[in-house]
Amino acid sequence: MRHFKLIPIAAAALALLSGCISVPPDAHPVKGPDVAHAQHASAIRLPADAWPADQWWLDYRDPQLNALVARALRDSPTLAVAAARVASARAAFGVAVADEGGRVDLATGLNRQRYSSNGFFPPPIGGAWFNDASVALRASYDVDWWGKHRALIAAALGETNAAAAESAQARLTLTAAVVQSYLRLQMLWARQDNTNALIALQRDVIAGRKTRMAHGLLSLDSLQSAEQDLAALQEQAARYATDAAREREGLRALIGGDAAALDDLARFQPAPAIDAVPRELGMELLARRPDLQAARWRVEAQLGRVAASEAAFRPDINLAAAIGLDATSLGKLLRYPSRTPLIGATLDLPLFDSGRLHAQLGSARSSRDELLAEYDEAVLDAVRDVAREAATLQGIAQETQAHAATLDASRKLVANAEARMRRGLADHAAVLQARMAVLRQRDAGLQLTDARLQTQVALIKALGGGYHAAPPTSPALTQSNTK
Repeated sequence: MRHFKLIPIAAAALALLSGCISVPPDAHPVKGPDVAHAQHASAIRLPADAWPADQWWLDYRDPQLNALVARALRDSPTLAVAAARVASARAAFGVAVADEGGRVDLATGLNRQRYSSNGFFPPPIGGAWFNDASVALRASYDVDWWGKHRALIAAALGETNAAAAESAQARLTLTAAVVQSYLRLQMLWARQDNTNALIALQRDVIAGRKTRMAHGLLSLDSLQSAEQDLAALQEQAARYATDAAREREGLRALIGGDAAALDDLARFQPAPAIDAVPRELGMELLARRPDLQAARWRVEAQLGRVAASEAAFRPDINLAAAIGLDATSLGKLLRYPSRTPLIGATLDLPLFDSGRLHAQLGSARSSRDELLAEYDEAVLDAVRDVAREAATLQGIAQETQAHAATLDASRKLVANAEARMRRGLADHAAVLQARMAVLRQRDAGLQLTDARLQTQVALIKALGGGYHAAPPTSPALTQSNTK
């Protein structure tokens, strides 16, 4: 019993020593982004008020596109790498959780040793050989008084969640790239077909001019000018064909297909979906963007490391117990007098370490501040991306409306030219010129459609696609600034 009287004395000494060690104060208060800035300008308004759906590409109503996206999500090596990183982070989290618990070990040993004749033991022990057999069951537990293990588990959990969010970001990036590449390819084909139609009309113009020149009604310069226009159109058609071939190869690489993967890809005139942007972003945008969630969880992980560095200044207490048997022969090993019970505790209290703990804590806090600054910057960049793409869609809508009036006027000119030709008031050349003007206006319309399609996908990506996570509730990411 006299040994147990030392416990209050040891506890008092521990409290005294703990009071002598203080954690350096944090010079920079932890604060999160200003959510009031996570909002686009009130002047930006699109026809619909909505967030993207999970499978947002279905809005284009193109079975070919749906199949390509499904194949990319299934076969892409990029997503395989992201999945492997998530699995690695989860394994590290499991290790951190396991380190918090106690452990039980079974140790056995069998030795034969000669004791020195000139050593501590005199003869007959000295100079003789003896057997030593032992078996012991040991248990130990690290008492997490200051939450160091819990902080490390929180850091591992943050890294796991960050890896999962990065995997979602990789999925969003891949789907957006596939959709944009496919839509760009279809628009290149559409513009190539439109240029081929212009080439056909231009050949009719040349044929008419040759006929008129044969009757002395037209100069050679006029014919050569038409032939020059034809060559320019043919050059443009060849350029579209080259660009389409390049885009096709890029799309094939995105879906992870072989050389024959896109052989059966057919032309399809894509129709833009309804332009939509949420009228309010705020905290919802932080939950919708997987890259922001990844940045948020990186901060959470670093907060855990900071807490663990602060806990390192406190005493570390380990409890240990063991029960075993030890004897000089196997025959005596299982007898009661061979028992060797043990119970104890260890105290590890940092007193002087040349500033290592201070340096480690300073480094952890600096990394935390850096991650917080990067998170703030990412939030502002996200809002900028949304506002920029939404404003672009607004401008394209206005251009499309003006272009529709121009195209309608060109079609009316074709109708008037055809009516005059039927009455003998105009020749076929005037009709051809009017039809070519319509095709040129149609090419301008295809350019606007292409720009709108690409911007729509960019806006969907800026809004986070169909991803949705719980809004951040960590003290580091709210305006409460409470720890």
